Amino acid sequence: MAQSLPETSASRSQHPSPPSTHSPGLMSEPNGQPLVRNAISAFLRQPPAGTPPEVITALRLMAGDASDPLPPRLYFETVEQSPVAISITDPAANVLYANAAFEHLTGYLRDEVLGKNQSILSSNATPDSIYRQLWRTIQRKKTWTGTLVNQRKGGDEYLAELIISPVLNSSGEIAYFLGMHRDVTREHELASALRQQKTRIENVLDAAPTVMVLLDAKGEIILDNMEYKKLFGDLRGREPLPLIRAALREQAGFDPIERTVPATGKGEDFKNVEISLEAPGHLGPRWFSCSGTCISEQDGSARSYFGRGKHGDARLLLLATDVTARHREIERAHLEHLRARIAEQRLTQGMREALTAASYQIQTPLNLLRAASAMLNNGAGTLEGFAPTLAQITETSEQALKTLQAALPDEIIEAGVSVNVNELVRHVLALETDALLASGVTVDWRPAHVLPEITARQTELRSLFKNLIDNALQATREGASGQRELHISTRALDDAIEVCIQDSGPGFPSGDRYKAFEPFYIGWRNRRGRAGMGLPLAQEIANQHGGSIEIDPDYSDGCRLLVTLTNALPRD
Repeated sequence: MAQSLPETSASRSQHPSPPSTHSPGLMSEPNGQPLVRNAISAFLRQPPAGTPPEVITALRLMAGDASDPLPPRLYFETVEQSPVAISITDPAANVLYANAAFEHLTGYLRDEVLGKNQSILSSNATPDSIYRQLWRTIQRKKTWTGTLVNQRKGGDEYLAELIISPVLNSSGEIAYFLGMHRDVTREHELASALRQQKTRIENVLDAAPTVMVLLDAKGEIILDNMEYKKLFGDLRGREPLPLIRAALREQAGFDPIERTVPATGKGEDFKNVEISLEAPGHLGPRWFSCSGTCISEQDGSARSYFGRGKHGDARLLLLATDVTARHREIERAHLEHLRARIAEQRLTQGMREALTAASYQIQTPLNLLRAASAMLNNGAGTLEGFAPTLAQITETSEQALKTLQAALPDEIIEAGVSVNVNELVRHVLALETDALLASGVTVDWRPAHVLPEITARQTELRSLFKNLIDNALQATREGASGQRELHISTRALDDAIEVCIQDSGPGFPSGDRYKAFEPFYIGWRNRRGRAGMGLPLAQEIANQHGGSIEIDPDYSDGCRLLVTLTNALPRD
């Protein structure tokens, strides 16, 4: 049954289009039995004047002979009672037959459509190109299947799914068109609603300020959101998922896929597990709070229709919320606390330096007095009665020395804990940022990617690095080079950790390399406010941690200090 092209010109009769069809509902008698309307038989009893002979012949063949075992009339009644709207047209798409379902679906009685072109069902909502393609197909004696927007008798539109097949005569020419169609408007509405719901979900996922990624049991990505794509860009094209999985393995001790979507057994969800990722171009690592939830999908096979399907595939919904700002706030507060502790420690060290210097200065005259007193006591002196005076001076000086030594504040020994040297150096650099910027120093900080932890006293090690960085900063100020640079790197040795601090200052003359670690030695031109105890204190701390500080004698473009630290300090 052919559906004709929409009437856009007077040439409709020359270019008919195939029939349109739709899904019907059966008309019934009150007792519920299907209503068989033998319209063809009635038509044949009194055919209208002018009815083409070939139409009468075709209808008589359809009616058949009731004495046959399977008379053609059986086929006719089957078509008549079919729940699918069926129509037959001539090659010009004029309706020759329409079944009861066709009437129910379109709202037209068959008497209203017989002899009419099936274009009466056409709606201008269907593009002309669809009609042209339909017509070309059936004219080539091929079956056309597709969807059109049709119009019922009352004017309301519906979506029709059509099958139009040519019926050939004995000469192989097109004699009729058989059309079947059903109403798929509801299916279309449900599919549209599903697409809209999918779009809403995708928009919500993309608007969420959290990295979301859905994974299968093999760890392959099924779905991700915009935050995941942004993280992909922040990582300079490195896929975030392998980095997150590696960080969870190294920092939390488990693989999210193996824990949440195991090959056998029940998975275990996890929540708020914090990890850090090194992102290029960022100051310090980025921190994420990760959660994982196992999702079991339903089995979509035909067997599952009655609930006998297999268990659906397991999926992992992995969430990663960026908590870098919170960590930086915590770290900032921690640095302020460290700054206060280091300032307090430096004040104590300054007092110790000053008092130690005073004691050192008193020691010299006291030694002279001791020597003079000894000479007089041995009879070498000539001044009568000088011995008691010298003895009194000696006693007084020794008492003053004891008083100064007693005034030295007690040194607080902190507990040894496991520390990451990279973090300690980074903390000190953060504390020194203002001074480095004020001096115009360019800092090149290259920490080792993997560095084992050592047992150490955190505050003392920070003091060690601060003294060495302060020393390097002063060196860059007194250097002749206009370029002020500070290079700091770390690396793991076989049984120790090495920290290299290299500045662009004038360096140490070869004869002063050992004197630099002597108490009260000052080699700077600007000696104001300096007691000469920075390097000796740093060396003492390194020695307490089973390490050492050496000046690289082969480096001539400034000064390179090599700090070696071991695990010699016992953990308290």
